Amino acid sequence: MAKKLRTPEEHTTDPAAQQMLIRADELALGTAFSRADKMSPCNIGSAGMCCKLCGMGPCRLTKEGDTGICGATIDTIQARNLIRAIAAGAAAHSDHGRDMAFTLKAVANGHTEGYQIRDIAKLRIVAQRSGIEIEGRAPEDIANDLADLYISQFGQQRGEVVVIDRAPEKRKKLWREQGVVPRGVDREVVEALHRTHIGDDQDPEHILSHAIRTALADGWGGSMIATDVSDILFGTPAPVLGEANLGVLKDDMVNVIVHGHEPTLSQMIVAASQDPEIIEYARKAGAKGVNLAGICCTANEILMRQGVPAAGNFLHQELSILTGAVEAMVVDVQCIMQALVGLAENFHTKIITTSPKVKIKGATHIEFDERYALSTAKRILKTAIDNYANRGQTKIPQIKEKLVPGFSHEYINYMLGGSYRASFRPLNDAIRDGRIRGVAAIVGCNNPRSQQDYLHNKVAKALLKEDVLVVETGCGAIAAAKLGLLLGEAGLEQVGPGLREVCETIGIPPILHMGSCVDNTRILTVLTQMVEEGGLGDDIDQVPAVGLAPEWMSEKALAIGTYCVASGAYVMFGGASPVSGMPDKVSDSDAVAHFISQGWEERYGGKMEFIGDPEEMIRRTLVHIDKKREALGLRQYNPDNFGDSGDTRMMTLENLPLAERRAALYGVAAD
Repeated sequence: MAKKLRTPEEHTTDPAAQQMLIRADELALGTAFSRADKMSPCNIGSAGMCCKLCGMGPCRLTKEGDTGICGATIDTIQARNLIRAIAAGAAAHSDHGRDMAFTLKAVANGHTEGYQIRDIAKLRIVAQRSGIEIEGRAPEDIANDLADLYISQFGQQRGEVVVIDRAPEKRKKLWREQGVVPRGVDREVVEALHRTHIGDDQDPEHILSHAIRTALADGWGGSMIATDVSDILFGTPAPVLGEANLGVLKDDMVNVIVHGHEPTLSQMIVAASQDPEIIEYARKAGAKGVNLAGICCTANEILMRQGVPAAGNFLHQELSILTGAVEAMVVDVQCIMQALVGLAENFHTKIITTSPKVKIKGATHIEFDERYALSTAKRILKTAIDNYANRGQTKIPQIKEKLVPGFSHEYINYMLGGSYRASFRPLNDAIRDGRIRGVAAIVGCNNPRSQQDYLHNKVAKALLKEDVLVVETGCGAIAAAKLGLLLGEAGLEQVGPGLREVCETIGIPPILHMGSCVDNTRILTVLTQMVEEGGLGDDIDQVPAVGLAPEWMSEKALAIGTYCVASGAYVMFGGASPVSGMPDKVSDSDAVAHFISQGWEERYGGKMEFIGDPEEMIRRTLVHIDKKREALGLRQYNPDNFGDSGDTRMMTLENLPLAERRAALYGVAAD
């Protein structure tokens, strides 16, 4: 019997995506959505019970008491598979940080084309915090020393990675007691692979202890370095107005999609697209100019700094090509589907790879080199412009939404108090008073096995109604943007009364866009600053906060989740669990799932769980937030306490007679 295929509406909640899926069906072209329908996942491998780490296997453990040929048990195999995924995710994000550090070094020494240090203030703050002398020194000299320090963190063999010092004091003490402070980024990734080689570490809890250390090397190491350097070179994000969804593509312009994760390339393409030479070149080709749009985390990078529109999140990469309006898709690293080349052959779109680490058979390769950055960016754009004449019929969905991205932790600090009173005190007070019940970070990927954007937005909207402030990064943030939830006036009728007062008073959206996936470290910084501000405990695990990845699919997501757990957060993933074990829940097969939940909670105050039901995810989020509020001795959350103040209240009072207005405002008896 043939497997039932889902309809476009079942594949995605996004109407623009639905239009493109209908077009794919009309043209008999496959996408990740249709491939997901046809490809049944291996229930043994997806549960983490298949080992292929040596040539004696693969060994599939399907019943109680099974072991691999070497004698490895289910819990050992699951722990090995999980740490290897975490190591790969940490390597990907941290390698991004390494490349950024090398770019900073090159910029400081004048060895690049087109780059400059844009945020000197942040450079000085970060350098001074790292013990680098800043007084009386040129920015380039400070940047050179900071780059050297950051580069050394990857190969460092002993000691502690330097950025770990930014964590709360109590948290650092706990990590040192547990022996999980990273010594160097590369060392922890290598050791994770070594421990899981045939015949090495066979104690699941011991393996998973090093998983914590490996993830911390990313979150409080490589990824934090990446965010620091991106801000220094390209500017620390502050709110800008942008647009999102496939409707940002233009029929009368050369459309270039930038897709991937490293901002060194995308930022320079933005600069090149505004060069008079390139604009004139496009006009001679018959176009009005070059229209840039982003996909995935590159979209977030250029959106939050330059206001360049986002064409969509991870699952939009194929759909953008289906419009027939994309002259070139320029990619660097991570989350790039190999299927793009085959799909593009049905249209005129060129797939251009640019990283020395990533080539795709059949794609055009124009290697990006920071020494010739602007020249290379112009070459890429001219290749796209030359392709404009080959464009055929287009079908661009006329669907897009405005959004306000760019809420870096620095800007959040500023927006709460201004230039002279910048502080997290108003946020802490709003949580203590109960106006804000707690905070939820919704992050991560899209997964074609679930309905695109549905889980992200269902969880977000439900939590907003419960007065939970939501911050988002990555593809989750773009999902909310496409729904219109990243505007100051967006969805306030659906927001709880206390949170609405805060949003209206400050003038912020109910969901704060905090950047790309690597910028999850900004969330760690915000939580640390909340702790340091006082009133919400003395460590991250006491803050009423939860992390959620409803549509996760990548190894990077597992690394992010693990470093957040190590930092003290309760983290929930949607969809399938990589350590779910056997259906009958026998003790051996869910030992790892139990340990990363209750075991890690006992050690670090944070835990990781995989929850398939979004309603249960929402319920557990609220239970956890309320439990943390109670432990802090905060007033019990009650939405009836709020909603009668601010602009809405004043508008109501304006309609009252003067005596009644005085009585309502000041408690004075009406005459």
